[in-house]
Amino acid sequence: MKQLMLGNAAVARGLYEAGCSVASSYPGTPSTEITEEAAKYGAIYCEWAPNEKVAMETAFGACLAGKRSFCGMKHVGLNVAADPLFTISYTGVNAGMVIAVADDAGMHSSQNEQDSRHYAIAAKVPMLEPSDSAEALSFAKRAYEISEEFDTPVILKMCTRVSHSQSLVELGERTEVEKPYEKNIAKYVMMPGNAIRRHPVVEERTRKLTEFAETCDLNRVEMGGTSMGVITSSTSYQYVKEVFGDSVSVLKLGMVNPLPVKRILDFASKVDKLVVVEELDSVIEDHCRKLGLKVWGKNVLPLEGEFSQNLVASKLGGTVHTGKTLEDAIPPRPPVMCAGCPHRGLFYTLNKNKCTVLGDIGCYTLGAVAPLSAMDMTLCMGGSISGIHGFNKARGAETEGKTVAVIGDSTFMHSGMTGLANIAYNQSNSTVIILDNSITGMTGHQQNPTTGYNIKGDPAGKIDLESLCKAMGFNRVRVVDPYDLKACDQVVKEELAANEPSVIISRRPCALLKYVKHNAPLKVNKDKCIGCKSCMKIGCPAISIKEGKAWVDNTLCVGCGVCEQLCPVGAFESTGKEG
Repeated sequence: MKQLMLGNAAVARGLYEAGCSVASSYPGTPSTEITEEAAKYGAIYCEWAPNEKVAMETAFGACLAGKRSFCGMKHVGLNVAADPLFTISYTGVNAGMVIAVADDAGMHSSQNEQDSRHYAIAAKVPMLEPSDSAEALSFAKRAYEISEEFDTPVILKMCTRVSHSQSLVELGERTEVEKPYEKNIAKYVMMPGNAIRRHPVVEERTRKLTEFAETCDLNRVEMGGTSMGVITSSTSYQYVKEVFGDSVSVLKLGMVNPLPVKRILDFASKVDKLVVVEELDSVIEDHCRKLGLKVWGKNVLPLEGEFSQNLVASKLGGTVHTGKTLEDAIPPRPPVMCAGCPHRGLFYTLNKNKCTVLGDIGCYTLGAVAPLSAMDMTLCMGGSISGIHGFNKARGAETEGKTVAVIGDSTFMHSGMTGLANIAYNQSNSTVIILDNSITGMTGHQQNPTTGYNIKGDPAGKIDLESLCKAMGFNRVRVVDPYDLKACDQVVKEELAANEPSVIISRRPCALLKYVKHNAPLKVNKDKCIGCKSCMKIGCPAISIKEGKAWVDNTLCVGCGVCEQLCPVGAFESTGKEG
């Protein structure tokens, strides 16, 4: 049976058909849907782990026990999981272990544009790279076979376009796989004496995988015109085929680490001009140059951003598919926090008090955008808390009374606790604000260890943030409702004035959660409104100015009342109709 399927859903289907039993991941766009879709198959135990390192270690434990396992993450998540990855390469596996990493060329929802192929090379593990949903399903299954045949974890490299596009897949049946667990200290206990004996095993495995890459059907040659030969992979393959069709010859690489040698040399010998088309870094191109080949690539194609059919055509001389354009210029529409977002009142307070704000990764990063403009730094998951400690240690009393760190509840559980422990242990006078919106908001409302529910919405263990912070050594732990501007202002001022570390928990559920009951939308009494634009200082998308007066779009307004508290003349009134 064939079915139109999202790339991430196709990976999940591949996990199911391959007999995967345990999946542990941390949500991160564009990888999130793999685990969400896998959770729909009752045969796969799925969970959201606190972070990617924990997810990978959980998957390793499951494969060690003899069950095929999986963990998924976005490209920056692989940074977090790199520690176990490099050593699992040495230990190898028992049952198969597959790691999906989704790159984000174009940085649609990411803080950098790193190329995950470097991790496969550095960790010396095989990496497969599908170019559509059908390959996403089949490569997931093949990854388990390769994992067990070569005793290695296998990375399945997705990207935004493959993850979030749809194409036809052919569904198959599930195959159950189970291997016995056998104690093997020399293989699995990576103390130096054992690890030093495992390194030659890894190098020999790489040689065997390179031989495999020469003949396996994951890499294929499509001969066409020989005036130009293109070596490519992933979505770049699709662009090349759409632009050139059969007018050029193509070596399509589905296994991007290790790369073949003889196969590339043979292909190069049959074409007049050799071109490598690959997004981001010149991994394949550099490999070709090491083989002594003259190759075109990054001398004409960019190192940054997503490719497209038109880009490939314009750089390599193909036909440009222009499409239609609008005559009028369309004004930009930057992302904003949603109407009723609980973070808005808190960021307004921080801006009002002229605080230096060290931020973190989440939808609240939009607090940096005008008119709130209440964020000075965003680095990585958990970086805000460690950052404020260093910032205040460097500047001392000069900054302690006007600098805060902000971090979401899910991000805090991911990477914030160790930074908070550092503040408690090494005693910087720092104020940390946990933005507790009762969900993992940015990636689409996934549960986390503070919500009390698991990936399927069933009751689960729940971590109490107040108790946790107090147990970590904080005497001052305050909870405030960010819809209450007066209370926010008071608590922020008091904690910044305190001469010891403190934590503020800004608690209000995300306005988009289905169970949240909103107040009636507000409206503006035009007779009272004086057009002072005080309400515009919070950047609410439900509020605009029409004919010099404030106006509320009651299809967006959730009646949070933050604007009402800012109006000096009481022009905001309830419509009396609950949303």
